[in-house]
Amino acid sequence: MILSGVFLGSLAMLNILGITRFIDLSFEIGNTTVPFVLAVGVLAYPVTFLCTDFISELYGKRRANQLVWVGLIVNCWVLLIVWLGGELPPHPTLDPETGLPAVGEHGRVFFEIRKMTIAATMASMIAYMTAQFCDVQIFHFLKKLTKGKHLWLRNNGSTLVSQLVDSVAVILITYMVSATALPINDQEAIGGQLVILILSGYVFKLVAALFDTIPFYMGTAWLTRYLGIEEGGEIE
Repeated sequence: MILSGVFLGSLAMLNILGITRFIDLSFEIGNTTVPFVLAVGVLAYPVTFLCTDFISELYGKRRANQLVWVGLIVNCWVLLIVWLGGELPPHPTLDPETGLPAVGEHGRVFFEIRKMTIAATMASMIAYMTAQFCDVQIFHFLKKLTKGKHLWLRNNGSTLVSQLVDSVAVILITYMVSATALPINDQEAIGGQLVILILSGYVFKLVAALFDTIPFYMGTAWLTRYLGIEEGGEIE
């Protein structure tokens, strides 16, 4: 329940915060500036893969896939409430260009978040389903291949591949759904900016995945003893 709660809570949070703010962590190497820009919602995302890896390891592929489907329902629920909140009265006058109430008018913050959340959630639903199912499938393929050994391999291997799938999908789909939701400069090459956003998100997730190897080992060892599971086994 704790693993599922952290997973679903992180998922709902990242979809609401999503692309409401981009964090610029660009850094200098010599005389060269290396761009590194992250959507604030990405900060919580690596935790979701750690949770599904725990559940995959302890409870098996079927339970992990069930959690992925529940995550999709949560995505739809967030989308429904955010959409419904904008449809109920009162109905402010929206600027035809921005789709938002006038600056300073009550409710502008909600409509701004609503606009970004709908774009981000639609993109993340497709990317999320693809990436999470990819994570579960690769995790169990590697577990079977190594006969339950080399925990670090299936933890990192499944996460690194699925995070790449997610990073590419969520940025490209968000751009196609609502290009204005991303910090894109129309005066510069679009492709290069999209690549920077994809690589920034993926590098962050990759580093987080490598760092979560130790907690994953420690957590798996403790939970295996606590739940009375044989090494490499699962709860039926």
